Amino acid sequence: MDLNTISENASRLGARLQETFSEHTRDLNIARASSSSYLDSPEEKLRNIKKQLDSNSDREKLEAMKRLIALISKGRNVSEYFAQVVKNVASHNLEVRKLVYIYLLRYAEHEPDLALLSINTFQKDLSDSSPLIRAMALRVLAGIRVPMIGSIVVLAIKKCAADVSPYVRKAAALAIPKCFSLDASHQPELIGIISTLLRDRSPLSLGSVAVAFSEVCPTRLDLLHQHYRRLCRTLIDVDEWGQVDLLNLLIRYARTMLPRPALNPDTNAEDVDSDLRLLLNSAEPLFQSHNPAVVLAVARVFYYLGPPSEVNKIVPPMLRLLHASPEVERVALAYLVVVAPTLPQVLAPFYSRLLVRAGDVRQTKKDKVRLLRAVITTDNYQALLREFIAYADDADDELVADAIHAIGYCAKLIPEATQQCLTALMSFIQSEHDVAVTHAVFVLKSLVQIRLQQQQAFTVTAVGTSLTSPLSIISRLAYRIDEIRHPKARACVLWLVGQYAPAEPQANGVHAGAIEGVAEWAPDVLRKSVKSFAQETPVVKLQILTLAAKLLVLGPANRTLGLLTRYALSLARYDLNFDVRDRARMLAALLAGLNANVLNDEDDEPYENPGGVTLRREQVRMVLFESKLGVSEESSNHDDERHSFGSVGAITGKESMESHLPDWLEKGIEPSLRDSEDDAPPAPVLTHLSSQATVPRAISSRASPIILTPTDGVSPSSSLRQNGAKQAWNDLDKFYEDTDDKEEEGEEEEEEESENGSEESEDDDESSEEDTSSNEEGSEDGEHDGETEDRQIHS
Repeated sequence: MDLNTISENASRLGARLQETFSEHTRDLNIARASSSSYLDSPEEKLRNIKKQLDSNSDREKLEAMKRLIALISKGRNVSEYFAQVVKNVASHNLEVRKLVYIYLLRYAEHEPDLALLSINTFQKDLSDSSPLIRAMALRVLAGIRVPMIGSIVVLAIKKCAADVSPYVRKAAALAIPKCFSLDASHQPELIGIISTLLRDRSPLSLGSVAVAFSEVCPTRLDLLHQHYRRLCRTLIDVDEWGQVDLLNLLIRYARTMLPRPALNPDTNAEDVDSDLRLLLNSAEPLFQSHNPAVVLAVARVFYYLGPPSEVNKIVPPMLRLLHASPEVERVALAYLVVVAPTLPQVLAPFYSRLLVRAGDVRQTKKDKVRLLRAVITTDNYQALLREFIAYADDADDELVADAIHAIGYCAKLIPEATQQCLTALMSFIQSEHDVAVTHAVFVLKSLVQIRLQQQQAFTVTAVGTSLTSPLSIISRLAYRIDEIRHPKARACVLWLVGQYAPAEPQANGVHAGAIEGVAEWAPDVLRKSVKSFAQETPVVKLQILTLAAKLLVLGPANRTLGLLTRYALSLARYDLNFDVRDRARMLAALLAGLNANVLNDEDDEPYENPGGVTLRREQVRMVLFESKLGVSEESSNHDDERHSFGSVGAITGKESMESHLPDWLEKGIEPSLRDSEDDAPPAPVLTHLSSQATVPRAISSRASPIILTPTDGVSPSSSLRQNGAKQAWNDLDKFYEDTDDKEEEGEEEEEEESENGSEESEDDDESSEEDTSSNEEGSEDGEHDGETEDRQIHS
């Protein structure tokens, strides 16, 4: 073949392929253009919708309905066409009827009077040959929010609940909650329909039945007794969203009707009820589901129902969800925060999968920090501490606060990490970021209180030897009081200065200018604070007054402290905030027994003595200094315990109206109540038939196997007994040769029979007699032989 022929054939093939491709894609382009034209409908086309709906052409009606459905998808209100659309509810075109039902589902609730005009059509469509039409008719009928047709809806639901199509039965189950919300007086009839649907063998409708059960009769768990085991076995075949609803229903049943898993003291093994074990075994394969909601529902089952040794199975599937999508990750993290206090050792090896990423949203970052805080151990605290320090430099203020509090929690939990945590927190005091400074002060205050409570006694020598000792930290905070501008942080530092201002007497005496019994940095803090008293917030003013009173109790004879205290009280006496005025009045009454002159200004009226008991210095000191407990930092953990696994409140952080799971029973109900026909042992399979009845005399009454005899009159058993037969058939080629020889002999006999027609009948009689005798001989041999069941059939 020359090159010209090859090029010509190639060009023809290319042209043919191009024509074929254009032919196949032409309809696709038209469909795309028409779909886009429905969404971009100009106003002039919208005016023709009513004409098209009233037209006799199904094509125009279909085009008008598509245009309406497209407008609904865009959020447009097209209820003005309801009267024209409802006329086409009985259209013979199936596509038009489907779109009409979709439209009616959307607007039947807004136009109930007009929807009632076609109620007869809906009832007629309940008997349509198409299950799709029957289901949609029931949906529209249940969507009409008119209480007077409640009985009609109940009858329609009852009819569809017995439909042969599982899709229609599913629609009936979904219509039950709508009917119940429309008129609660139909509850008894609806409960009977639910009982009927619970016996459904199709897994397609079981999920919808669970939804209807939870809406209509959530407390009637006794209806599930005989269906519980079948529901557990059918769980894996139910549709994905139906599995979620069914698992939630089975959780409530198990917590209400089954005993709690307990540890058997005799065998030291977990004692789990057989029905509870059935639920756990049936739900465990669903951990591999592609639907995140199903995975979380199964995790909830194991968290609330599983024995302690199996609760850790929920961690790997939930960690797998962190890589699904940002939305799924957000929900999975919220539920991991709930279970983290229970399973910290299980989550600890996976801490690297919980690290904060730069692209995470704010709430995801907060949940990850809370999880990392919950899984801190002696093995990973070094790595997690570095992570927390890095998070403290983030631009998100909430993440910075959580990270700094996590550093403080690490210092409390692991004593070996205290030195590193205090060093990191003190470095944050020098930060230019106000949020970091503020929360570092809060955490340092808590750590100082804990460490001072742990120490029975401390000396000045011990304080001076360590830069991270409690008093050393307080002194460093006191010297930086001017740089701390956040009101709560300043109030926290002032409280620390006043609470730990008492100083032990030193062996080398008091320094020049120092006050005996008072830390050397405390008076200067009071001086700076009183100087800016008028510009401070009320919370800071309260702590300034308390600091002044505490220092005056420690050094009542010091003139400087007396003047500073008098000045602070005089400013507070005329303050606009009533809390500040009340605090000043209370402290003035407490300090009246120390030195009455120090509280009175020469130009002001003296404080009136209200009378009563005047406290001594030791008593005032006890009131101001003793029994000051530290502030707990575990409020976030209490919030986590308040929310339950699977609740909306665990995600939003707010209280929700969801019901909580009931408590376990001490002893479950009788297991026999859950017995059903499905649990009965299967009937024995009939392997052979035998008859002891009267039979003809020629046939033995004893059951004997059926023996197939070859046509040559020789039984298989006798042929096998012949010498050399078995060896002759050991070779496949010889076996086929033997078969060919017999076929040739049969052909020759047929030719002879055709030539001698008269002798054929006689030969047949003789051959039949010989066959009968050979059969009888074969049967006798078979009765005496033990190999009756292994006969070889030769054809």
